[in-house]
Amino acid sequence: MSWYKPGDVGFAVRSQLASLGQGARLFIRLLATLGGSLKRFGLVRDQIHFLGNYSLAIIAVSGLFVGFVFGLQGYYTLQRYGSSEALGLLVTLSLVRELGPVVTALLFAGRAGTSLTAEIGLMKAGEQISVMEMMAVDPVQRVLAPRFWAGVITMPLLAAVFSAMGIIGGWVVGVLMIGVDAGSFWSQIQGGVDVWQDVGNGVIKSVVFGFTVTFIALLQGFNAQPTPEGVASATTRTVVMASLSVLGMDFILTAMMFTI
Repeated sequence: MSWYKPGDVGFAVRSQLASLGQGARLFIRLLATLGGSLKRFGLVRDQIHFLGNYSLAIIAVSGLFVGFVFGLQGYYTLQRYGSSEALGLLVTLSLVRELGPVVTALLFAGRAGTSLTAEIGLMKAGEQISVMEMMAVDPVQRVLAPRFWAGVITMPLLAAVFSAMGIIGGWVVGVLMIGVDAGSFWSQIQGGVDVWQDVGNGVIKSVVFGFTVTFIALLQGFNAQPTPEGVASATTRTVVMASLSVLGMDFILTAMMFTI
């Protein structure tokens, strides 16, 4: 098994470390652009519309059908133990704690993340980024920062829409189709869902996922090779890396939230 040389391994390791350092520097620069982005909030607003409005349909429809499935599965599971009245609590906790932020982040990576990567990659391929640098315009401040903060803001809002539509879907299946008592459905939710521990944990997850997915999409687009193949490869890496990062971060955050 000697098709590579020791020097090749060292070069690969150095390349990965250099990529990590470059990504860390870019992330710090993006965090430092918060004040400038707030001063020019119109750019962020336009990107919120682009990322959020165009992702709203798939998020809402997906949440509704997830709620349908949870309503059916939850009812037949709880019915074995005579606890079908707790269907609303089961659906709500599953959505606001876990499925809402995670599935929204995965859909956001596939819909908005790929769009961001392709857009930045095409700007780099068309030498628009180089032209900005020649004109003494910081592309990080002008191009990346509005998209970064728009993704961070949009992600929790989309997660809330997903969870709300999922609860409505569970109500439609459980109350209207199966016949669970409507009063029990909503009273179980009101009495069993804690705003800070349940909803708050879901909001924290969605914000962290917003940072993660948006940054990965922008980093891959900014580092893409200025060719059609390079942009396509960067778009694919965005979906893979963002999805794996979301699932890994979800485990870490869940472990921390249940430990603290």
